[in-house]
Amino acid sequence: MNTIRFWRPAAALAIGGASLFGALAAHAIYNPPIHMANGIEYMSGGIGSDEAALMKTVSPRWPATFEFAVKDRSDKNGGDFAAGISVTVRDASGHEVLNHVSADGPFMVARLDPGRYEVEATLAGQTLKQEVDVHAGMPARTLFVWPAGTDTTSAHS
Repeated sequence: MNTIRFWRPAAALAIGGASLFGALAAHAIYNPPIHMANGIEYMSGGIGSDEAALMKTVSPRWPATFEFAVKDRSDKNGGDFAAGISVTVRDASGHEVLNHVSADGPFMVARLDPGRYEVEATLAGQTLKQEVDVHAGMPARTLFVWPAGTDTTSAHS
């Protein structure tokens, strides 16, 4: 048996496969880690266009999506994404299911059971509250927008 003839294609495949894998890895999108608090899974992220696209892609697979922004003074309809948000979620009985968890990007998804929740999102000492209804099989999306001038730099300190 001629081992050289056998190993050349295998070596070429290994080298080519390694370079292909390296090229794919170089373009891989970072998947933010999934955290758990009180038995509730949640994930946050969206810093940068690739990660924001990933979060928008996965959000329909999660029962609840929260999006965070600060109103832009120069644009009546637009806003800047916000990060470093402290999020607390209470169920209908007032029990905290997520307690001051950090949203490290402008998107946060959570595996909440169907029901009604009150969500508090705090940025730079300013807390916004919204009611959220989660229905089985229908993802809920809630947008939190702070007024223009909210100091986002202090949220990262």
